[in-house]
Amino acid sequence: MLFDRSWYNRAMVEPVMGFCTDKQYREFMSQVNSCEESFISDGKTTLLKLYFSVSKAEQARRFERRKNDPLRAWKLSEVDLQAQDLWNEFSEKKFELLRRTHTDKTPWWVIRSNSKHLARLETMKLILPTIPYYGRSRTLVFERNDQVSVRGDEELRHLRRKGAAG
Repeated sequence: MLFDRSWYNRAMVEPVMGFCTDKQYREFMSQVNSCEESFISDGKTTLLKLYFSVSKAEQARRFERRKNDPLRAWKLSEVDLQAQDLWNEFSEKKFELLRRTHTDKTPWWVIRSNSKHLARLETMKLILPTIPYYGRSRTLVFERNDQVSVRGDEELRHLRRKGAAG
C-alpha cells in the first residue's frame, strides 16, 4: 500500500482552504495513526508514506508553466492558484502532519522534489527494496540520496532548525 500526501487532504488542504471543520480535522488527526496501524497489523501489508515536497519558488515555476502550456493546463486547479498565497499556512499544516503522523511503525518519507528526475529515482530506491516482486535481485544496492529522500523525523528536525515549526 502506497500513501502519498493525497490521503492526507483532511490534514492539509481541507483545513487551510476551509473545506472541513476544525472538529473534522481534529478527528482525522486523532484517528489516522490507529487506522494506518490497522492496515499493517496482519504483517502482510506494507505501508509506504511519501510526501513529495517542492520549494515555494519551484511550485510557482511549475504553476506558471501549467498556466501557459495547453498540455499541462488540466493539472492546474483553483486550490493550486491559491497555494502560493497560503504557503505559510500549508507549511504549518505540513509540520503538524509530520509531527503527529510520522511514527516508528508508519514513518513518512519526504521526497524533496524540485528535481523531478531525482525525486523519481529516490522514490524507486524506496519502493523497490521494500516490496517483494518476482525477479527481484537481492544484490542490487539502493543507496538513498539523503539530500533528496529523508525520513519524516529528519524533515521535522530540518523544519525546526529553519524556524518553520511555528
